[in-house]
Amino acid sequence: MAEAVTLQLEIDGMSCAGCAGRAERALTALPGVSGVSVNFAARTARMQLTGADIADVTGALKAANYPAREADITLTVEGLSCASCVHRAEDALRAVPGVLEATVNLATGRAQVRYLVGTTDAAQLSQALTGAGYKARPVEDAPDTRPDHARNEIIAARAAFVIAAALTLPVFALEMGSHFIPGMRDWVDGMIGQRNAWLVQFLLTTLVLIWPGRQFFARGIPALLKGAPEMNSLVAIGTGAAWSFSTLSLFAPSLLPEGTAAVYFEAAAVIVTLILLGRWLEARARGRTGAAIRNLVGLQPKTARVERGGDVIDIAIDQVVVGDTVHVRPGERIAVDGEVLQGESYVDESMISGEPLPVAKTQGEEVIGGTVNGNGALSFRATKVGRDTVLAQIIAMVEQAQGTKLPIQALADRVVRVFVPIVIVLALLTVLCWSVVGPEPSFAYAMVAGVSVLIIACPCAMGLATPTSIMVGTGRAAELGVLFRKGDALQGLDSVRLVAFDKTGTLTEGRPTVTRIELSAGRDRAETLRLIAAAETRSEHPVARAIETLAEGVDLPAVSEFAAIGGFGLSARVDGHDVLVGTARLMQENGVDCRAFVGAASDMGRAAQTPVYAAIDGALAAVLAISDPVKSSSRAVVQRLQSEGVRVAMVTGDTEATAKAIASQLGIDHVTAEVLPGGKVEAVASLRDAFGPVAFVGDGINDAPALAEADVGLAVGSGTDVAIEAADVVLMSDDLNGVLRALALSRATMRNIRQNLFWAFAYNVALIPVAAGVLYPLTGLLLSPMLAAGAMALSSVFVLTNALRLRRMTPAGTA
Repeated sequence: MAEAVTLQLEIDGMSCAGCAGRAERALTALPGVSGVSVNFAARTARMQLTGADIADVTGALKAANYPAREADITLTVEGLSCASCVHRAEDALRAVPGVLEATVNLATGRAQVRYLVGTTDAAQLSQALTGAGYKARPVEDAPDTRPDHARNEIIAARAAFVIAAALTLPVFALEMGSHFIPGMRDWVDGMIGQRNAWLVQFLLTTLVLIWPGRQFFARGIPALLKGAPEMNSLVAIGTGAAWSFSTLSLFAPSLLPEGTAAVYFEAAAVIVTLILLGRWLEARARGRTGAAIRNLVGLQPKTARVERGGDVIDIAIDQVVVGDTVHVRPGERIAVDGEVLQGESYVDESMISGEPLPVAKTQGEEVIGGTVNGNGALSFRATKVGRDTVLAQIIAMVEQAQGTKLPIQALADRVVRVFVPIVIVLALLTVLCWSVVGPEPSFAYAMVAGVSVLIIACPCAMGLATPTSIMVGTGRAAELGVLFRKGDALQGLDSVRLVAFDKTGTLTEGRPTVTRIELSAGRDRAETLRLIAAAETRSEHPVARAIETLAEGVDLPAVSEFAAIGGFGLSARVDGHDVLVGTARLMQENGVDCRAFVGAASDMGRAAQTPVYAAIDGALAAVLAISDPVKSSSRAVVQRLQSEGVRVAMVTGDTEATAKAIASQLGIDHVTAEVLPGGKVEAVASLRDAFGPVAFVGDGINDAPALAEADVGLAVGSGTDVAIEAADVVLMSDDLNGVLRALALSRATMRNIRQNLFWAFAYNVALIPVAAGVLYPLTGLLLSPMLAAGAMALSSVFVLTNALRLRRMTPAGTA
């Protein structure tokens, strides 16, 4: 019978004692759940689970409309060395009651955990990892010492290698020197004797194993005893076996089969030294994979010049508060996000947007912390500080994306979970086969082959194959103004077969202007425009700004009873008149006859202009032609996508005629027009059914549903917060070349991951049989454990070096 587990969690959505009763009944009805007690005042539920799954509990609460409260936490994890370590750490976290999801990243040394609030906490999660042999603590509790941590890791790895190499060199020289220097064996035997030479090797090798090599035993043996062997276990078993056999041969040869006594101290010492060399090289390479994050962190100024008490003083950046007036000199880095109060200058925002040209800043313009001021002096009001700044959010987005596991990693994960135990079994079978059928001294051959299998099969490269490519790829993307908010968008974008664009503000500039006005007979132009412009002052739509400019300098009347009609237009009461502004459909639904302007509207549509109708007191008053220029980059981007085999579509709420006119200008074949915001979701679904995975590019509030529906949603950086939150990828510039960059980076990163995984798998598949000795009957060659250690270390370095190639990538559309 399953052991009962007590579970306590927090619940959202309860507003009365009746809610608590319904939540309690929903939980009590679950098989394996007993002793349920829901506390309305504390908003908690307590129960006993006997064989029931937490997913059943959360599912039942969600179905009852009282969802369990969830939270995310990121932990720094020390001591990870291979893919097996990752799985062991993940298993330790998932074993904690209340943990819903746990992902550990070998390359970043971080764990992302999603858990039920009230069931566990940061301390318990950290303790679970520490208990599994991996020291951990929440990121919030750890000082931001990413550069120092990387540097310290490199220094420690180098020191371990140097010590091991210094101790190993005499061992190697004494045992293997005769292979390179004629007569050295006789010289050693004559000077100190073979037994004394072996004693020196024993002492030095023992020092190697208990000093720089101690880490393999301290982590590997406990993992082996717990039934969860990992990479350190393989090294510990292999080197321990070589040392033990050699020690017996030296001090108690009579315990071994006659004629089999031999020493392999040099193998144990060299294996440890070569693996430590590999770890040093890995640490150096891993340090470079996180360079993008460190560069972003380095953009944050340490101090700011702020007005306080009538004086301008320098204060620490974390003391700046919203509302402070901040001063920035020419050439200085802007401290925090803000709105310019005084001064004019050009600001280099390339580190944020990827765009090389400086951006003009005058009164009322927004500035971004971390960007570099040009030749002018500025003062600005701080609007966002600390974690709310654009730069801080970018860093958070990149870190989150770098910690993501892609679907492609699932196969590697499944293999690694059983890989190390299989390797141990293969090593034992290798020893058995050589002992039974191998040439004399068969036991010595068996030990060499078994140790070689253990060492060469360490799954370091498998664990690094995916996360290192993600780290470098997403970091390079951030440098080019492309933020992957969700790491799995990297893989999703690689499989996209069609890119659908919103029109207004995405393919077009999003700054519409009124280019033509047609008035109904008898209408006064000034009065008509005054009423229409007044109504539009209450609207947030870009078209409203264009219409407002028609009445500049005119006193506009008060507006009442304003109502925005999503996807259609607006209605309002202005100066005693009922005003209706919007589409032809809006007019028809309100009984306004538009036939008088059918010809004019058709002409506007053919000219890629959008007709906007206005009715006053139920009668058609005017039709206005709204023109929104196409972005200069749009046509080139469309053509480039099509040349790469990606179909292009446009989805817009604009009229059919206007949409087709713009599509014709850009060379877009698939057009879906006159759709409401909800209709864009259906349009994306239809395109997916017809062509396969779809990416949607948009910038407005009404694009958010489509961005969420698409396989990959890309929001241009000039868009709304709602659109950006719904997107998988954020383009920091409104230049559509960012779409090409995102696609190219996705394809390059996925190609890099596939290369890494192929190398990691092929390496093990090919070399394990060689290490086991399958070539010996044909060639007489048996792979040395020392060569196996070198090859194992080089495989990880190859994977890291291959991933680092992404740092130099310059995709299409990059200036």
